[in-house]
Amino acid sequence: MLVRLYAIPSVEEALAACSARGVSIRRAIVPERPAVVEWVRARFASSVVEVETAFAQVPVTCFIALRNDELLGFACYDVTCLNFFGPEGVAAAERGNGIGRALLLRALQAQRARGYAYAIIGGVGPAQFYERAAGAIPIPGSTPGIYAGFLRR
Repeated sequence: MLVRLYAIPSVEEALAACSARGVSIRRAIVPERPAVVEWVRARFASSVVEVETAFAQVPVTCFIALRNDELLGFACYDVTCLNFFGPEGVAAAERGNGIGRALLLRALQAQRARGYAYAIIGGVGPAQFYERAAGAIPIPGSTPGIYAGFLRR
C-alpha cells in the first residue's frame, strides 16, 4: 500500500487520545532492545529480525507504546527497505483502543521528517486499518512484491 505522507492525519490527536488512556508513544532507545525484542518474540515472532534491525539504526527506527512500564505495542520503519513502514503490532488485549493508529502515524511522521513524500506498507495485514488510519491505497500488482521468493527458515 502507498501512503501520501504529506496528507496524513495529525499525529497529535492520536497521541492525545492515547495519553488520556495512560498510554505514551515514543521512540525506543538502544538499551530497551532486549526487552522489546523479547516482547515481540513472544507475540509477533515473524517480526523479530525487523525489530532488531530497527534497533541497529541511529536513531532507532522503532516506536513503542507504554502504559507505566508495560509494553503494549511497537511500530518500525526503514527496516526491510528504505521508505517502508512496518512491522507493527499491538497486544491483543489493547487492540481497538487507538494505539496502533498512534504508532502508525508517529512512524509515518518520522518518515516524513526524513524527507519522504510517500511511504510503502510492504507486508499489508489489515488493509482496511491502513486505509482508515492513514489514507493508504493499494499499489496494483505489488503482491508479493519485495517478499517474492525470500529465503525462509
